[in-house]
Amino acid sequence: MIAPRTDAAPLPPVGASGSGRRAALLRAIAAAAALALAGCDDKATAQGQAAPPAPTVTVVTLAPQQVALQTVLPGRTTPFQTAEIRPQVGGVVRERLFREGEQVTAGQPLFQIDPAPYRASLASAEATLARAQAALESARVTVSRYRPLVAQNAVSRLDYETAVATQKSAEADVASGRAAVETARINLGYTRVTSPIAGRTGRSSVTVGALVTADQGTSLLTVTQLDPIYVDVTQPTAAVLRLRRDLESGKLRRDANDNAEVRLLLEDGTEYPEAGTLQFSEVTVSTDTNTVTLRAQFPNPQGMLMPGMFVRARLEQGQAQSALLVPQQGVTRNPRGQPVALVVQADGTVASRTLEIGQAIGNKWLVEGGLQEGDRVIVEGTQRVRPGAKPQLREMSAQAFDQQVAEEAQRAIQVRGG
Repeated sequence: MIAPRTDAAPLPPVGASGSGRRAALLRAIAAAAALALAGCDDKATAQGQAAPPAPTVTVVTLAPQQVALQTVLPGRTTPFQTAEIRPQVGGVVRERLFREGEQVTAGQPLFQIDPAPYRASLASAEATLARAQAALESARVTVSRYRPLVAQNAVSRLDYETAVATQKSAEADVASGRAAVETARINLGYTRVTSPIAGRTGRSSVTVGALVTADQGTSLLTVTQLDPIYVDVTQPTAAVLRLRRDLESGKLRRDANDNAEVRLLLEDGTEYPEAGTLQFSEVTVSTDTNTVTLRAQFPNPQGMLMPGMFVRARLEQGQAQSALLVPQQGVTRNPRGQPVALVVQADGTVASRTLEIGQAIGNKWLVEGGLQEGDRVIVEGTQRVRPGAKPQLREMSAQAFDQQVAEEAQRAIQVRGG
C-alpha cells in the first residue's frame, strides 16, 4: 500500500469561490506532474545501475608462421661403462698409484699389493717344474736303453713297461709343474691391480697398509667411463611408438648412421654443444608402469656431463611452414578436460572453441585443430566474459603480447627477489 504524500496541494474547501477552486486545482495538477517526473527520474537511475559498461578483454589475432617442431624428453645421465675394482689375490696394499678423481686409461695400475709371497710361490713352482723335467729326462733315457734290450731278452718286459710308465708319469709331472708356474706368475701379476676400462676414478675405499682378500665384497675403487655418456629417458609406450613412426617417416632428423639426432638441454637451461643419437636398440619395457626407457648416446670429451644429472633430450622434427600458435594464457580446460579457447567473432560476440593442441613451443601451444588463421583469441580477461557476450576489445600483436608477458615475469622475479 502506497502512503499518501504530505506535500501534495490541499483540496479547496467547500464553499470556496470558483476562482479559488480553479487555482487549487491547478496547484494539484502541478504537484501530480512533479511526482510523475520524479518517478521517471528514479526509473532512469535504476536502469543505469542495472547496465554496467561492457568488460574489456585483450585479443591476439592468429597468423600462420614457420616454427621448428621438437620433441622434448626428460631424462638423466648414466655412465657408458662402470667397473668396480676388486683384488683377485689377497695381501697388504703397499702403494696407491692414482689420484682420486683423475682420468685413467685401460690397463693403468691402480694399487700394488705386496708381491713378496707371490714371488716366492713362483720360485717354488719353477723349482718343482725343474725337478719334474729332470725326472722326465732320466725316464726317457731309461726307456731308450731298455727298448733294444727287451727285443734281445736282455731286459725283462716288465722292467721295460715300468720304465715307460715312469716316463709318462714324469711327463705329467712336467705339465703340472708348468701349470703351477703359470698360476704363480698370474697371481704375481694380480698383485698389481689395474683398471679394465678407461674412465674417471672415484673415491678409494682402502689406504696403504690395508689388508685385502681375493674377490672380497667391497670394491677398492669404482672407475666410470663418461665419454661417451648415456641419457636414459622414460616414456609411455604410446609415445615411443609415435617416435618410431616419426623416425621411419623421416619427420625426425637423422645422422649419417640413420639414427635420430638428439640435442640436450641442461638443468640451467643452456644447450649442450655436442649432438647425440637416439639408440632405439637400447629399449626395455616396464610391465608395472607400461613405460619404456630409451637411451641416447652423447660424446662427452670435456666431462661436462656427470652421472645422475637431470637433462632434457630434444629431438628436432623439422620445420612447420604454416603453424598456428596460441598463447597458453588463452587456453583453459572444460569440465571434461578438453582444451578450449574463447574467440571474438565477426559480430563482436564471444564464442567457445574446443581445440586440438600439440606440443608446447615456448609459452604457446601448437594448434592442430579448432582454430584457424585470423581468429581473434582472448588472452586476457577470459574470466570476465561468457559465450554470447560483446566485450570491448584491446587488440595486441603476438609479439607485443609476448613482450608484455616477459616483462610481467621479470617484474615477478624482481618482487620475489627483493
